[in-house]
Amino acid sequence: MIWHKADKSVILYELDAIIFCQFAAYCGVFMDIRKHILTIGQAARAAARELAAAPATSRQEAIEAMAEKLRQAHDDVITANQQDMRAAEAQGADPAFCKRLLITEKIFAYMIDRLEQAARLPDPLGIVLEGHVEPSGLEVSRVSVPLGVIGIIYEARPNVTTDAAAVALKSGNAVILRGGSEAWRTNAALVKLMQAAIVEHGLPEAAVQMPASTDRQIVRELLRMDRYVDVIIPRGGKSLIKAVTEKSRIPVIKHYDGICHLYLAPDADTAMATALTVNSKCQRVEVCNALETLLVDQAAAERLLPEIGRALTAAGVEIRGCPRCRRILPGCKAAVAADWGAEYLDAILAIKVVDDLEAAIKHINRYGSGHTDGIVTGSLTSARRFQAMVDSASVLVNASTRLSGGGDYGMGAVVGISTGRLHARGPVGPRELTTYQWQVYGNGHLRQ
Repeated sequence: MIWHKADKSVILYELDAIIFCQFAAYCGVFMDIRKHILTIGQAARAAARELAAAPATSRQEAIEAMAEKLRQAHDDVITANQQDMRAAEAQGADPAFCKRLLITEKIFAYMIDRLEQAARLPDPLGIVLEGHVEPSGLEVSRVSVPLGVIGIIYEARPNVTTDAAAVALKSGNAVILRGGSEAWRTNAALVKLMQAAIVEHGLPEAAVQMPASTDRQIVRELLRMDRYVDVIIPRGGKSLIKAVTEKSRIPVIKHYDGICHLYLAPDADTAMATALTVNSKCQRVEVCNALETLLVDQAAAERLLPEIGRALTAAGVEIRGCPRCRRILPGCKAAVAADWGAEYLDAILAIKVVDDLEAAIKHINRYGSGHTDGIVTGSLTSARRFQAMVDSASVLVNASTRLSGGGDYGMGAVVGISTGRLHARGPVGPRELTTYQWQVYGNGHLRQ
């Protein structure tokens, strides 16, 4: 970025996005969005080359400094976020959106913790994935290296800003952050402090950049930058991800839906099944790994559903049940066909009683989104069958679906979830933002 050097943070906090764009144009920061994005892309490519050769200690210390500067800038960040909140509420944003936008004290602490976790992770670069010596004496190795330049396009959550920067820097990648206009002030404050931390440790400022505009053309131009950007990661609603995927010239790491299931096997412990169901659904209903459909084996339905039903009702969850479920829980709403493929992102849970393990697997593979699915069972045989047959990025046994975000896998901060198969699958952390390079040593070897 250019504008931050003049320390215009106060102005940024007071002006809305549209006025700032006009202000920036007047100052000559950007007169042409295409040119502006081109400049950012070129700077990111140059920064990526420096990062690829930077010592692991420099990248680690820069991330640690990000955490410390965030801690010190608490009041400034909260103030910026409160201004974004007031603007969003004035524009009639729905409560669920505002909840994602808000930085609570818990989320602020979470952001710091994720930065510190990312700093402590093993360096994902320079790892010899395989190596051998040919009969000719040629030494051949496959070694992990950064992808290069990452473009992150996301909506309301400001914590994505710090998570994405940390993951990218840890893996030696430059990152271009295009957050939602509603979080403009918050993201500007976060990027400013992170750039300061990066520069203090001898790394290029352009390692983390944020376009100086909220204009939608920014996204269109970014998606055309295949010469300078190596991968795009969209985070947000299905419509955003679909639009990015359809318009991008650049490979996209993505997931569309989080239609997550939990299957309760005949031998599922009642207390465990109840606790896992409630946690998977209620811990945060608005996130992509929240439980959307509960499958209960018919052999255990009479035993499990009454207690689970009481617990869900107490937690304020609306139950939509199949006919067999409603015979046990007559007070619940009747499920319709659309419920089995629904991502509610709300306090609503579909429940279906299934014949057996194979029926549960069939249902998940038909209606699931390949994100996160789980089984509750004491049988290792059933668990292994479930994991082998359910086609999802994360398949959990006796654990909440809410654990698949990456942090609980020991990955620290992540930049998203991938339900694809090429390159990355599941939580996308530093290691997933690497590729490999063939490194070969010879001694005057010639092709014969």
